[in-house]
Amino acid sequence: MYKLSGLDTEQQALLDKGIQLPLMEEFYTIQGEGYNTGKAAYFIRIGGCDVGCHWCDVKESWDANLHPLTASETILEHVLESKTPAVVVTGGEPLIYNLDYLTGKLKDKGIQTFIETSGAYPLSGNWDWICLSPKKTMLPKEENYKAAHELKVIVFNKHDFKWAEEQAAKVSEGCYLYLQPEWSKRHEITPLIVEYVKEHPKWMISLQTHKYIDIP
Repeated sequence: MYKLSGLDTEQQALLDKGIQLPLMEEFYTIQGEGYNTGKAAYFIRIGGCDVGCHWCDVKESWDANLHPLTASETILEHVLESKTPAVVVTGGEPLIYNLDYLTGKLKDKGIQTFIETSGAYPLSGNWDWICLSPKKTMLPKEENYKAAHELKVIVFNKHDFKWAEEQAAKVSEGCYLYLQPEWSKRHEITPLIVEYVKEHPKWMISLQTHKYIDIP
């Protein structure tokens, strides 16, 4: 299990069970990327990640010790107050933690559960939708490829198209395939993705629409 500094035995046990999680931020917004773009969703961003993508836009999430351990019951209360139909659990890398407890509580209340993950850790939790966004620095566990409903590959340079195809070969036949331009290079990369999708129409384009309309 993932270890945080300064925890006593009881606190670590609660973390290991997912009864408490290092919460970086939470907010009710509109899903901005991939298959569920445009849907209302409550985002739960959990701190902690060792995947280390150099273009990550939430590097402040990497150190879990910077984010307060928060009771999953408290997170659930905030979700219910928002009256959201769905929750997106993201990070950081959320699968560092056991998400069975949190998702069980959400499902008990009829909330749809979505996750975005690199897949580098074993899958936990009860999910309606799994977005697998693999990273070259730490590849997904083999079993997580087949569990994915959606594969989203971030394209930083033209060599990433070949890597995307290698990743697509590992997911199930019904998995939706998305290519997404890395935000800082979107003007350069988006035209390349457009042409690639026209030539390889099994792929679709994902854009970070929340950044275009300036919402969280």
